[in-house]
Amino acid sequence: MPARRSRGLFITGTDTGVGKTVVAGAIAAALRRRHRDVGVMKPIETGVGTQGPLDAISLCEAAGATDSLDLVCPQRFALPAAPSVAAAHEGRTVDLEVIRAAHAELSRRHAFLLIEGAGGILVPIRAGYSMADLAAEFDAPLVVVTRASLGTINHTLLTLEAIERRGLVLAGVVISHGSRVISSSDRANLAALRESLGARLAGEVESLPAEARVPAGAIDLDRLLAG
Repeated sequence: MPARRSRGLFITGTDTGVGKTVVAGAIAAALRRRHRDVGVMKPIETGVGTQGPLDAISLCEAAGATDSLDLVCPQRFALPAAPSVAAAHEGRTVDLEVIRAAHAELSRRHAFLLIEGAGGILVPIRAGYSMADLAAEFDAPLVVVTRASLGTINHTLLTLEAIERRGLVLAGVVISHGSRVISSSDRANLAALRESLGARLAGEVESLPAEARVPAGAIDLDRLLAG
């Protein structure tokens, strides 16, 4: 059976701060090396300060995208919290129609679109609507980024179970070490996680110095594109 050729990927995580932007940027850079036209989108970014939506800006730099930030990140909130909470803090609700319109335009402009969610797959966007619902609307296979620390087995397997129960497509899982020192117990835990994931594991990003790029080959791009 030939591999399915996806026109996009939705990057989610088992938690906030697990390295979604680093992984999404590495995927964007790998696609550029293959001379693929790639667009990026961060539909909702919270914790946005005076410097702007830093995750969205980072994604644009990785992809070499010149689309306006209003398209790439159409909903921004100052409070570093779940989108529904951050919006309510400002007396607002997340505007899904604005997000849908931006997604449609970016999909029209680019052959491939990388979408980075906020937080984990079940993070609430507004009443009765989660990040999983947005991923389902966009119909993009999911890349799950998980942290390399104790607790990651439970967080990862719960996330994968939630994805499966909703009938969403998993492209693969990427383990992100972040900037922390990995202890011996963490490493033993990771070995068990790798074994549990099997073919679903699509890469592992080791701890990197500041401003360092993810090494080519750390993420199996072919695995992610095959779904």
